[in-house]
Amino acid sequence: MRALPRWVDILLLPVLNVVLAFLVGGLIVLAVGQNPLQAVGIMLYGAFGYGSGFGYTLYYTTDFIFAGLAVSLAYHAGLFNIGPEGQAYIGGLGVILIGLALNGVSWMFVFPLMIICGAAFGAAWAFVPGYLQAKRGSHIVITTILFNFIAASLMSFLITRVLKPAGVNSDESAPLDALTRVPQLRSFIELFKNSPVNITFFLAIAALGFVYWLIWHTKFGYRVRALGHNPTAANYAGISNQKMIMIVMAMAGALAAMVAVNNVGGVQGRLILNFVNGAGFVGIAVAFMGRAHPVGVGLSALLFGVLYQGGQELAFQMPGITREMIVTLQALVILFTGAMGDMLRAPLARLFSAPAGGKQ
Repeated sequence: MRALPRWVDILLLPVLNVVLAFLVGGLIVLAVGQNPLQAVGIMLYGAFGYGSGFGYTLYYTTDFIFAGLAVSLAYHAGLFNIGPEGQAYIGGLGVILIGLALNGVSWMFVFPLMIICGAAFGAAWAFVPGYLQAKRGSHIVITTILFNFIAASLMSFLITRVLKPAGVNSDESAPLDALTRVPQLRSFIELFKNSPVNITFFLAIAALGFVYWLIWHTKFGYRVRALGHNPTAANYAGISNQKMIMIVMAMAGALAAMVAVNNVGGVQGRLILNFVNGAGFVGIAVAFMGRAHPVGVGLSALLFGVLYQGGQELAFQMPGITREMIVTLQALVILFTGAMGDMLRAPLARLFSAPAGGKQ
């Protein structure tokens, strides 16, 4: 089979898969007596049609970018990181600890420290499965899945038994002062009033550029890709596979922890139970839909942001479409871009003439 040009593999193929998913989803909407075109219009309006909705779309997109990059970076090293949910959760502990320690200090000083401390906690949590894979041969998929459950239990204990202030009924930490919290974009841009998007969104954009530079323009990125393509050859080339696995997993955990900066440091201003809310798992779909490329990750994260925010608008505006149907639509996108992502590859390969093994 002829290889696809790079732009077709990264952009056109995912777009066609999404279109196919929406066509199937449209048939489901039609089957319950609703207008599919009207439903799509409501979703797009809810995601982009007014400032608050657009802000929520960007807020969800921010989380999905970080989680998608955490999966993508590990994937380039041949590792399936299924643990961004737990890594982000533990990262929240680092964010709130530094935030409370410096509570009342300006966010301009605390924000970089939140990034560093959150990244350190997330990296430490992801390092353990990396160590187990590198040194003990434990499968990274199994360990990262299990570490999600361990993180949930550990954080539940810490929030309810250690960080919860006396006299507070809800399970949450003490709040951060307004001066210390990561500022919302509505403080600078009137368009985003009544929405949670904050300046962490720009950190997410910077993370996309950083990962692209790291993977394709550094010696470290070359070693990562060599490990992912052929661990035996990488080892013969003098690359320490064990060391690379541990470093890559730690970096993936640090990226996932930025979800905590967005939520704990910005939106919530405190540490609450289940603040990640499934973003780490969505990041897996985002990474594979985006072919683990930062451009693709950014676009697929935006798509899922649209599905989340537009889906909420759709459930409100069209009562005939339930929340379960919206989840089904999201599942169809994951199905056609993940499990069935290569279904259109053979027809597209016949349309393009890039020979296998040639420059893409």
